[in-house]
Amino acid sequence: MSNIKIIDTHCHVYAENLSSDRRAVMKRAMDSGVTAIMMPNIDRDSIEAMMAVEHEFPFCLSMMGLHPCSVDGNHQEELKLVAEWFAKRSFHGVGETGIDLYWDKTWVEEQKIAFDFQIGLAESYDVPVVIHSRDSLDMTIKMIADRQYGNLKGVFHCFTGTVEQARQIIDLGFYLGIGGVLTYKNSTLPEVVKAIGPEWLVLETDSPYLPPVPMRGKTNEPSYLHYILEKLAEVLDLEATEVARLTSANAEKLFGLTPKDTDI
Repeated sequence: MSNIKIIDTHCHVYAENLSSDRRAVMKRAMDSGVTAIMMPNIDRDSIEAMMAVEHEFPFCLSMMGLHPCSVDGNHQEELKLVAEWFAKRSFHGVGETGIDLYWDKTWVEEQKIAFDFQIGLAESYDVPVVIHSRDSLDMTIKMIADRQYGNLKGVFHCFTGTVEQARQIIDLGFYLGIGGVLTYKNSTLPEVVKAIGPEWLVLETDSPYLPPVPMRGKTNEPSYLHYILEKLAEVLDLEATEVARLTSANAEKLFGLTPKDTDI
């Protein structure tokens, strides 16, 4: 894999359960060909750790946002903080944001408000929006469609939908984030990506969550991205080097990455 260069477009590498071994995690990532790691924020409690990782490892690139699972009665204060950070410095994207109907539906209306606000930030700062859509794919697609006047861009992270949903997303000019689910035994994702091809795909690990086969049961990390790459190459019947080239080019275009961003 030494000649392959890949980008992890969604990775919480600042997470506490990666902290004790972070330097080794980063070395394994670089040795496996990972040239950039996009870090979505969770909420106010994750910002300090994310910024510290960005400072120590410049190929780890920060985004700013409020995760839907962190939305509650205090969401306006959280959104105010997100907006303040955007006013202070640049970020590579807004996120992660979206709607989560899997864990708790208590704050659904507030999640919609928070998502819509963050879509607006992405428009204002001309950066991609990184969308969490667990059990809410149709809803989040519609919210993006309602705001898409040609200048919105982004990625539906951890995409696990149907061919029809994939095509709706692509028609909106958005990318699909493909992660460890692609490698799972009962996943329908291989059939979907085979039907749509690689043009709108980017790779992600979602570390430390959703480890790919054969690493199920372990803490996920960026170096495991090559398992997802290899599976995607198999599904698309392409060489891994070509899939790495295509998905990395997609990520660079989406996030506006320059050679400086991926220079490790």
